[in-house]
Amino acid sequence: MISVVSGNQRITRKNTIILDKKAFRSDLKRILGFKPSRPGIYEIALIHRSATFEIPGGGNINNERLEYLGDAVLDTVLSEYLFRFYPEAPEGELTKLRSRLANRSTLNKLALSMKLDKLLISQVKNNPTSKNIYGDALEALIGALFIDKGYSNTKKFVIKHILSDHIDLNSVINTETDYKSQVFQWAQKMKRQISFNYNEDYDFNDKKYVFTTVLSIDHEVFGKGTGSSKKEAEQKASLRALTKINHAGPLI
Repeated sequence: MISVVSGNQRITRKNTIILDKKAFRSDLKRILGFKPSRPGIYEIALIHRSATFEIPGGGNINNERLEYLGDAVLDTVLSEYLFRFYPEAPEGELTKLRSRLANRSTLNKLALSMKLDKLLISQVKNNPTSKNIYGDALEALIGALFIDKGYSNTKKFVIKHILSDHIDLNSVINTETDYKSQVFQWAQKMKRQISFNYNEDYDFNDKKYVFTTVLSIDHEVFGKGTGSSKKEAEQKASLRALTKINHAGPLI
C-alpha cells in the first residue's frame, strides 16, 4: 500500500476519494509522460479545497499546500529557463516575461488543454467565481511532481510538456497585456472605486528616476508597483491587484 505524508498527517491511497485508481493512473501517465512513483500525492494535488475531506484521526486533505509549493517551483523553473533562453534580456524584461507565462489566465488555459479538468475533484467546477481552480490544480500537480521526482525531473516536465507542447512561447512573449484596463473593467462591472497614488524618486546610484504606484480599491491597497516609468509602475501595481482579486474568488 502506498502512503503519503501531508504535514503531520499520513494517508493511504485507500483513504482518498478517487475511486477508479486504474483509470486515474492511466490519465496521470498520459499527462506526465511517465508512470509516477507516488500516485497518492498526485491524488491530493487534484482535490480542490471545496472537496476537502477528513482522514481517520483528524486532519483535512486538499491541494492548497501543494499549490503553494508548485507556485514556487514553477517560478524557479521559468526564471532559470528565461535567464538561459534570453541571455541579453534585462531583469525587468525577464520578470515581465515570467509574469505572462505564469499568470492565471495562461495557467487556466494550459490546465484545460492538458485535460486536468477531467481529473480535478471539486464542488465548484461550474461556478464562474471559481474559474482559477484549474490553474491552481496545475500548480499543485507541479508541487506533487517536485515531491515525487525532484527538481531536475520537474524542470524537464515543465519545459517539455508545458512550454514546448502547450504554449506558443513567441505568442505569449509578444502579447502586451494591459493589466490596468483589466482592473478598470472589473471595477466598472463590480461598481468598485479605483484610485492610483504616484511617487517619483531619483536613484542616485543608478542615476535614473524610479516611479512607484499604489493601486487602491475602495480605499484598500490592492497592489503596489515600481518601474522606470509611470506606465510600468501602473502595470505592475495593476497586475498585483488582479492577482489579489483572482485569489479572493468571491470578489469576481
